[in-house]
Amino acid sequence: MSPPVAPPGWSRWLVPPAALAVHLSIGQAYAWSVFKPPLESALGLSGTQSALPFQLGIVMLGLSAAFGGTLVERKGPRWAMTVALVCFSSGFLLSALGAATEQYWLIVFGYGFAGGIGLGIGYISPVSTLIKWFPDRPGMATGIAIMGFGGGALIASPWSAQMLESFGRDNTGIALAFLVHGLTYAVFMLLGVLLVRVPRPARPTAGAPAAALTGPQVSARGALRTPQFWLLWLALCTNVTAGIGILEKAAPMITDFFAGTSAPVSVTAAAGFVALLSAANMAGRIGWSSTSDLIGRKNVYRLYLGVGALMYALIAMFGDSSKPLFVLCALVILSFYGGGFATAPAYLKDLFGTHQVGAIHGRLLTAWSTAGVLGPLIVNWVADRQEEAGRHGSALYGLSFMIMIGLLVVGFVANELVRPVHPRHHVSRPDETKEAADERREQHESA
Repeated sequence: MSPPVAPPGWSRWLVPPAALAVHLSIGQAYAWSVFKPPLESALGLSGTQSALPFQLGIVMLGLSAAFGGTLVERKGPRWAMTVALVCFSSGFLLSALGAATEQYWLIVFGYGFAGGIGLGIGYISPVSTLIKWFPDRPGMATGIAIMGFGGGALIASPWSAQMLESFGRDNTGIALAFLVHGLTYAVFMLLGVLLVRVPRPARPTAGAPAAALTGPQVSARGALRTPQFWLLWLALCTNVTAGIGILEKAAPMITDFFAGTSAPVSVTAAAGFVALLSAANMAGRIGWSSTSDLIGRKNVYRLYLGVGALMYALIAMFGDSSKPLFVLCALVILSFYGGGFATAPAYLKDLFGTHQVGAIHGRLLTAWSTAGVLGPLIVNWVADRQEEAGRHGSALYGLSFMIMIGLLVVGFVANELVRPVHPRHHVSRPDETKEAADERREQHESA
């Protein structure tokens, strides 16, 4: 399947909707917490066990993005979106079978393994293409598309909750909900497959820059040899761990925090809270990434990590005494969480150029895989141990929130250490000879 090249006069503004069709679908992953209580009840699972499909899905997202990044660069966005469609939808169908037969391992394999591959390939499928179409505004362009991943739960959360109400919260109802998800998302993702285009080597359309490499360029293999890549990896990992710790357990967390108060949170209100978090996640992706085009990537990451630590501290100290404060702080954390993802491709473009930015981005997403294990593991494991010790309510989460604050501080320091990439890691641009590239490096090193 060769990448479809845009015809003369084709508008570059058709690429973000194609990316959104895929990202809004795979963004359903952020609504997993809606399925946690029904699965725990129907199949007799613990909180840690019910998080396993989500955790494995995020692990496979990072691994498939890392190993498939170079292939996606070579095969193009249409191939990648097709692979994502098949894997993500079949993951739901396998999960439906697992729920119907009460075989939880099949849900883990379907949603976590097969669906997780669809998540990873689908997530990176439009990134390199968008940056090539919008080299003048990379933060905004990737933010628009990646916004869809954050906003997926805004649709999926109330939709899933309604289906569970209609079909029932037993294993049969869960199976039917999974089946409807798989079929519907297959149709929606197909729209992105049919619409996406890559820019022509010459100027692709009036007003859009040509698809040429400008400025210093670093290969995907070369990027792994730089401290900048690993510092950004650490900054992203800690930011994602902090956000995903709330997001994965959002519905039961807000219920626990206010269970002993005069205004407990209902199941419907908890699902609404998940939807609000999704809206903040989505808004942060376009808002903060566009802001990074104005104030710089490093400055906006300072905001994510520094203010994020402050928000966690406020929840830990005062969250159980004020529902508006709890919700507000959680929304800010999730906006930073989404913004960190959307800003990362532009940050990589600034550091390593556009030569293999999609492949580099895929490798960076292994930070997401790590965080996908750490975040839910920290929050669920600590909560389970505190519950065994007889604690309840907000006391289930105090220790895990302190751990999150420490991680955000580590990420803040890592971001402060990021510097421009040394020219020895640069590759020759297409328009310069090897001798000219070597001379450019030698002049820089002798300066």
